[in-house]
Amino acid sequence: MAFIDYYKVLGISKSATESDIKKAYRKLARKHHPDLNPNDKAAEQKFKEINEANEVLSNPENRKKYDEYGEHWKNSEEYDKAKQQQQYQRSSQGSQGGYSEEDFSDFFGSMFGGRASGSRGREVKFKGQDFNAQLKLNLKDVFTSHKQTLTVNNKNIRITIPAGVENGQIIKIKGHGGKGVNGGPNGDLLIEFSIVNNSQFKRDGDNLYATVDLDLYKALLGGEIMVDTFDGKVKLTVKPETQNGTKVKLKGKGFPKYKKEGQFGDLFITYNIKTPTNLSAKEKELFVELSKLR
Repeated sequence: MAFIDYYKVLGISKSATESDIKKAYRKLARKHHPDLNPNDKAAEQKFKEINEANEVLSNPENRKKYDEYGEHWKNSEEYDKAKQQQQYQRSSQGSQGGYSEEDFSDFFGSMFGGRASGSRGREVKFKGQDFNAQLKLNLKDVFTSHKQTLTVNNKNIRITIPAGVENGQIIKIKGHGGKGVNGGPNGDLLIEFSIVNNSQFKRDGDNLYATVDLDLYKALLGGEIMVDTFDGKVKLTVKPETQNGTKVKLKGKGFPKYKKEGQFGDLFITYNIKTPTNLSAKEKELFVELSKLR
């Protein structure tokens, strides 16, 4: 997550044309695409860097900012405002000749950690660059709160992952991004969660949904069955003459509510009535008798 030279990532020079950028991106993206490199973490990380580099350099406005400010390109507007403010202050003090090259150098020297001798300007502090990361977890991993250790810029960070985190949700770890400029605050670490659902349940917010097979006899006569919930089995009473597609709600048997200790959504069960097959002669005879009664 340290500063990445986007030109080096794409293997091009700073004078590359838009066409050069597009060609380099397509070639590298094909080579490192996750579909062609399954279970290859290095290729996956390289693919992310390639996409990030292309998003910046293929956009003329962002590329211009990147060429001028380097790793601080996202803060370019703040830099420009500070530069204009300094220029205005010098002008209001009766400075002749406007904003000189020496002043310009002093200004950027102050931003990047050092000032030329004799500089009259005040150091400008800027927040460091935010870092972005993606954490891939299984659905069962976020059913309970737990701790994980992440390595960011060769530093181990111990974080607590609250139960109920959603797929695509982003949490911010304050102060664990890039180092601030001129004593400014560090950037933040933004973690996006990618939740893989390999369970039998469909998740929608705090609620869970599942389909349960029900044999014809149990549907007609009623009775008790055992059904799976996310954290174990429960006994469920089936009403007589239950119809196919009937839905029942198991209150509080859904997914944990994010940052609401002890609170859960609901589990919704849909019955799928299975018609018996390979009937014996006796069973067929009984069904015939039953049909005559109806």
